[in-house]
Amino acid sequence: MKQLPLYLWPACLLVANVHAAALPRDQRTPGGVAVLTVPEYLPADVRIFLSGMEVPVIAGAMERKAIVGIPMSQPPGEVSLEARSASGNDSLSFTVSGKDYPEQHITLKTQEHVTPSPEQLARYEREAAEQNAVYRHYEPGQPAWPSFKLPGVGPFSSPFGLKRFFNGEPRAPHAGLDIAIAEGVPARAPADGKVVQTGDYFFNGQTVMIDHGNGVISMLCHLSRIDTKPGQTVKQGDIIGKVGHTGRATGPHLHWTVSINNARVDPLLLLDAP
Repeated sequence: MKQLPLYLWPACLLVANVHAAALPRDQRTPGGVAVLTVPEYLPADVRIFLSGMEVPVIAGAMERKAIVGIPMSQPPGEVSLEARSASGNDSLSFTVSGKDYPEQHITLKTQEHVTPSPEQLARYEREAAEQNAVYRHYEPGQPAWPSFKLPGVGPFSSPFGLKRFFNGEPRAPHAGLDIAIAEGVPARAPADGKVVQTGDYFFNGQTVMIDHGNGVISMLCHLSRIDTKPGQTVKQGDIIGKVGHTGRATGPHLHWTVSINNARVDPLLLLDAP
């Protein structure tokens, strides 16, 4: 029997293997995560940055780990990190390998979500600025890495990183994970955090953004209803809204984006694979 690719496995098979406080899987490719050991010679107050964005540093029992989100735009090769402390600056580096993501061709009934009008494009730019401000924000969080679970159970309809074509026209790569779930099913917080942004956006539809601390952000999109508000603290598994197909969507599903140090990364790397 031919095995399905990972992104088409039922979500419940992944949920069963998630354990608390598991660090992300190390995958040093564009859209991946680099889990680096912080050298012992760096002082306790060290802060690590990639392209000016602060990287989460997690203190373990024996060593510190830097959890580096790698942007989709990152070319293969050596990546430099800046280590800042009261005693001065230092540098770290790691190597990124290339990755060829597959293509996805989608047919939309409404051409406006392929070629927006000037008014719609202006709306999108305003909304993108709102969301990008959240992604760039760094709020110190707990010293331990948060536990992540899928925000809903269903087959994965579109994996992270797909090179997308809408009505034959190329668009930005898919920056999240799509889970096929029926309309009206609860969407849940994938980890503890604070709701920092909600809105009804042109492309993303009804959306909730959750800050998990240390520059780690989740965005849940295409909801039919939002059941939370900015400033609200949520625990993993809390209902934040209902699944829908608002915005640019061909059918009901839940889109989950994860951003680390303002880099969109594959959400599956935050879970334990079977």
